[in-house]
Amino acid sequence: MKKLTATPSRRKFIEKLAISGAAVAGFPNIITAKTPSPHFLKREKKFSVNDNIQVAVIGAGGMGTADGKTAATIPGAKIVAACDLYNGRLDAAKERWGKDIFTTRDYREILARPDIDAVIIGTPDHWHRQISVDAMQAGKGVYCEKPMVHSIGEGTAVVKAQRETGSTFQVGSQGMSSLGNEKAKELFEAGAIGELNYAEGFWARNSPTGAWQYAIPKDASPKTVDWDRYISNTTKRDFDALRFFRWRNYRDYGTGVSGDLFVHLFSSLHFIISSKGPDKIMSTGGLRYWKDGREVPDVLLGMFDYPEAEEHPPFNLSLRVNFVDGTSGTTYLRLVGSEGAMDVTWDDVYLRKNLVSDPMDAFLEAKGSEMEKAFGERKKMLPPKESHYQAQKGYKGAHYDHFSNFFYGVRNKKMVAEDAVFGYRAAAPALLCNDSYFDGKIVRWDPVNMVLK
Repeated sequence: MKKLTATPSRRKFIEKLAISGAAVAGFPNIITAKTPSPHFLKREKKFSVNDNIQVAVIGAGGMGTADGKTAATIPGAKIVAACDLYNGRLDAAKERWGKDIFTTRDYREILARPDIDAVIIGTPDHWHRQISVDAMQAGKGVYCEKPMVHSIGEGTAVVKAQRETGSTFQVGSQGMSSLGNEKAKELFEAGAIGELNYAEGFWARNSPTGAWQYAIPKDASPKTVDWDRYISNTTKRDFDALRFFRWRNYRDYGTGVSGDLFVHLFSSLHFIISSKGPDKIMSTGGLRYWKDGREVPDVLLGMFDYPEAEEHPPFNLSLRVNFVDGTSGTTYLRLVGSEGAMDVTWDDVYLRKNLVSDPMDAFLEAKGSEMEKAFGERKKMLPPKESHYQAQKGYKGAHYDHFSNFFYGVRNKKMVAEDAVFGYRAAAPALLCNDSYFDGKIVRWDPVNMVLK
């Protein structure tokens, strides 16, 4: 296998990654700066394919199916089984991945099969912990959709299971493996924006599907849906198709906009600056538009205090999600420092520099006076005001990269960057943001030891 072609600084960056997959998975892509001069970030050579990794999808709804589709495009991976509580999804899985795949309503039948190497968990959030733990104990590699757990008390069990089994476990915040995040991390660690003092993130939507008003199948009924199994670990109630197919709207099964979208922003931020998380969390918001019986807000604002750490100074973070945005589609993570700022997406990075020198810098003032004496008032060489780093056309995207890293870990029995500890530290502030909103209080969290204060 060819090694990654990289500069010394790139090699240093790669060594800091907690995964081998990011360094050797080798996708045909590149980041370049449009202005004023090119900057390069390359990965080369796809990983070698030996035997297929046999994969099962547990929870074959929208996200599980999207994950399965991406996984099936990775060389050396094959979807061989699917589990879902709705018959229609099992039928669709056979049409999509072949009539011969194994299907079941009981995920334990998936875990009992020795021919399955890894599982994708795309179930509603309230099943993430149990299926993740059971799958790792069964010796499977686990790709679990975000957030890793449904409530703050569940994270310890997943961390414990990964440590005890040594299984490859990865949470599905795919931005973690993106070229955009990797470039932002490289720039941040090189001091491109100076000392971090503030960060913010925003995610906007304005459509029924974006606001989780998913379609309800016409044949939805207790005969086609295993409702009893679905609610077996939560509040018992009569069959309700809305609660099954639009589960993100209800607290028994989902984690609201914070668990669905804030967690992506936490994952990216924590990766870029190597942070363990905030220690003070507060939020506000409300249900402003989508008044369809849902139990969670469609506008949520979160504020977070990050304490001083070895990796970064103390700073503040603000996050917003708006499902009532008339412009819609806006998503970004912005890091603001003493010398500049970065706007980060999964596909590009905008670096904006502060071109004004400190008037109190005595050394610069003295040197400036010397130059003026020799040449008169002389202009300076200035760095660009803005640099735009963009993924090359043909980049397969963060979702593809994330699965490639996961399968590299499964194939080589390696840990990955977004393991259970990282996943818990990203999920915790998102979940606690919900607790702050519903309880009307400030929440204190110990991000190092991962416990409530």
